Amino acid sequence: MSERRMTGRIHSYETFGAADGPGVRFIVFLHGCGFRCRYCHNPDTWATPACDESTADQVLARALRYKSYWREKGGITVSGGEPMLQAEFVCELFEKAKAQGITTCLDTAAGPFDANDAVLRRLLDLTDTVLLDIKHIDPAAHRELTGADNDSVLACARYLSSIGKPVWIRHVLVPGLTDDLEAAKRLRAFLDTLTNVERVDVLPYHVLGLHKWRELGIPYTLEGVEPPTDESIRQIREILCA
Repeated sequence: MSERRMTGRIHSYETFGAADGPGVRFIVFLHGCGFRCRYCHNPDTWATPACDESTADQVLARALRYKSYWREKGGITVSGGEPMLQAEFVCELFEKAKAQGITTCLDTAAGPFDANDAVLRRLLDLTDTVLLDIKHIDPAAHRELTGADNDSVLACARYLSSIGKPVWIRHVLVPGLTDDLEAAKRLRAFLDTLTNVERVDVLPYHVLGLHKWRELGIPYTLEGVEPPTDESIRQIREILCA
């Protein structure tokens, strides 16, 4: 009996991503996430339903169709959902990608991170750039926002700093939830303890994924919340992106 090849649970692909890592990137969105972010624009990735299951070779072959557009900085980004939940599959994909000289990027909220997990350490070793979402610096506010603590997120940030892995920090700006200036200053103070942060992106809240919540029948608790004002964006960026 032949050994079953490992497959990843694929949600979707984006062929010309320009904001998810250096250069133009082929983005693989995976199913599954332990967080339940109130503003999530991909709630359809939370569960792990019957979906496209592909091998690393199949995903890589699909990505390589677009290699001519990547130039020297582009490559493959794996997002989700939460890619750390399929760490073994992503490791295999990244190993094969790097064998062909392709740069790798991991877009993660680090919910399942554990520094004692050898597979996760291997995954981060194979990753050229990590896009790390830090939803909120305050544990209680993080629980209110995502349904989970932020211990693993901050631990992942510290671990990435300890190994010198290039990181882009992402912070979604939601009026009434993540726009507190004092919290932003505490997050900036935390980031200042790290030695590997290449950039910080403040991402204004939007409602482009609201239709997915409605289609899935999931109550949307931010109904009526408007995107942040230009002044609010400026103030938070002034603190976090300094």
